[in-house]
Amino acid sequence: MNKGELIDKVAEKANVTKKQADQVLTAALDSIVEAVSSGEKVTLVGFGSFERRERKSREGRNPKTGQKMEIPATCVPAFSAGKLFKEKVAP
Repeated sequence: MNKGELIDKVAEKANVTKKQADQVLTAALDSIVEAVSSGEKVTLVGFGSFERRERKSREGRNPKTGQKMEIPATCVPAFSAGKLFKEKVAP
C-alpha cells in the first residue's frame, strides 16, 4: 500500500474527503518526523513507537577494492511495533 492508497482507505473509514484525509495524514507524518528528528520519542499505543537511535562508528570495507574504511557515527530513525500490532501480524 502506498500513501495514495492509504489516503483512500482513511477517507473511506473516517467518512471524510480524500483531500481532508491527505491533509490529516500529511500533518501527522510531518509531526512525527519533526519530533523524532529533535530527539523525542513518539509512542502510539497499540501501534508502536518511533525514536532516534545513535549508530556508533564502525569499520567497513569498500566493496570494489576490499580496502578497510571507517564508517562514521550517525543517527537513524527506528520503529518498534506495539503489542497489538505484533499480535495482528503474527497471531
